[in-house]
Amino acid sequence: MTMTGKERAALRSECNRLRAMIHVGQEGLTQTLGDALDDALRTRELVKIQLTKSADGSAKELAQLLAGQLGAEVIQTIGRTATLYRHNPKLKRKPGSPPPWRE
Repeated sequence: MTMTGKERAALRSECNRLRAMIHVGQEGLTQTLGDALDDALRTRELVKIQLTKSADGSAKELAQLLAGQLGAEVIQTIGRTATLYRHNPKLKRKPGSPPPWRE
């Protein structure tokens, strides 16, 4: 399911508050990195990724590759930082509580 422009814009505004949780280094896209990112997306839904200069490829290419592998959507890519989103319907939410990435 693709997102509407309004939904994407709302998530983009949330990205400003986030710190990078996943760092892609010189090892590149390893299985361990994929597992860590998958776990972060499952529990937080919105995850910021920092790509080092030694990572192979452009930030946009790597973000699209990761999103494709994990069934996520790229919300934004600025410089060497990308933010991915994947909705988790199994995540328990209380009415009026903040979204999981703010907790």
